[in-house]
Amino acid sequence: MEIYSPKHGKSSKKYPAIVFFFGGGWVQGNIAQFRPHAEYFSDRGMISVLVDYRVFSRNKSTPFESLEDAKSAIRFLRSNAEKFHIDPDRIVASGGSAGGQLAAAAATCKKYNDRNDDLGVSARPNALVLFNPVIDNGPGGYGYERIGDEYLYFSPLHNLRKGEVPPTIIFLGTEDEAIPVETVRYYKKVMEKIGSRCDLHLYEGQKHGFFNFKNIKYYKITLIKADEFLTSIGFLKGPIPQSN
Repeated sequence: MEIYSPKHGKSSKKYPAIVFFFGGGWVQGNIAQFRPHAEYFSDRGMISVLVDYRVFSRNKSTPFESLEDAKSAIRFLRSNAEKFHIDPDRIVASGGSAGGQLAAAAATCKKYNDRNDDLGVSARPNALVLFNPVIDNGPGGYGYERIGDEYLYFSPLHNLRKGEVPPTIIFLGTEDEAIPVETVRYYKKVMEKIGSRCDLHLYEGQKHGFFNFKNIKYYKITLIKADEFLTSIGFLKGPIPQSN
């Protein structure tokens, strides 16, 4: 876990936090993926956190254990909110691809908790910033061959409940080879039906991973949109930097 604090932060103040989960199909991935995002949001006045979690290539783990780790990370930060100067009621979960699934599942799925966790501490984030997220693990969805019938408890799309899903923003390229546009549009429709905010931004011709730092144009565009979203729900203040 890497933690980035505001450069001119005050020890007496509590700050909103944003927690990033890297992508990689629960098989691989690097904690550094969202480091540019973390540095940006710490400059904007948030506590930014990069989370490492178990993946198959390094730990021979399952996607379920990845989710356990994601929830444990949020619980750890909430339990230690005073130590890290975090506002426990303003914790954002963010991620890309399978990391987006972990962020969304932490908000929606009640199963899969580490046996050592204090379940009295909520693992549910207060907002979601999702980059081409895996949101459907059901039949025909991403990862079903590994998830099987557990999708009923693991898939964010299948666990949306009224009054329980925080405000969400989703970024997706229209040529994403892993996440169908129609799936995300349906997710947005269900979210709105249960009374939860879900902003969807589609980017014509862009493929999976288009938002990463190496694609500087869309990195900046999506970053500013995420900033605008977090400002709109009161997690950020002040003028929003504009992408050039």
